[in-house]
Amino acid sequence: MDEQQEREIARGLREGEADAWRALYDAYAERIWRVVARLLGANSADVADVVQETFLAAARSASAYDAARGSLWFWLCGITRRHVALHYRKEKRHDRLRAAGDWLADRNGQVLRCLEGQSVAPPEVLAAAELATLVRATLTELPAEYESVLTAKYLDGESVEHIASQQRSTVTAVRSRLARARQAFRQMLLRYSVFADDKRTP
Repeated sequence: MDEQQEREIARGLREGEADAWRALYDAYAERIWRVVARLLGANSADVADVVQETFLAAARSASAYDAARGSLWFWLCGITRRHVALHYRKEKRHDRLRAAGDWLADRNGQVLRCLEGQSVAPPEVLAAAELATLVRATLTELPAEYESVLTAKYLDGESVEHIASQQRSTVTAVRSRLARARQAFRQMLLRYSVFADDKRTP
């Protein structure tokens, strides 16, 4: 979708035009579904509910959309992230996260060394359900600007140049944000390991 199409849809959203909502949904529903499925797990029965809540929230906040702050996709991703985080809190997945934190602590720093680029993670670690749980939870806890660049770069495989275009930013700014986001991600992930160790201390 080019900028002219985005401007037309944005204008229609602000004015409550049904055609604009249909165009927004047709353009982004599948991509939003993939984002939510990646964060909740592809088999989660809650994916449809979160996607629906995302578009309802977008409808309620359409008048606040500011094209100067990013593309429609970037705006929708921010709304999606908030609703995924709300879902995690609502469902109280503490037991699942605690078990994943125990798993992380039991790796004796192996996963964190991999994130630092000091070693290569074995395939069984990369495929572990516990790691997937921690990655999803960590992404939802990060600031929106960090979650969006990490997801775009490492999960969607988008180039820095494309991310900069989508976020109405510069390549230099996106690279800097990615560096800060990676650091924040590592620190947040480490919290789960420390939490698990604290729980096991008599």
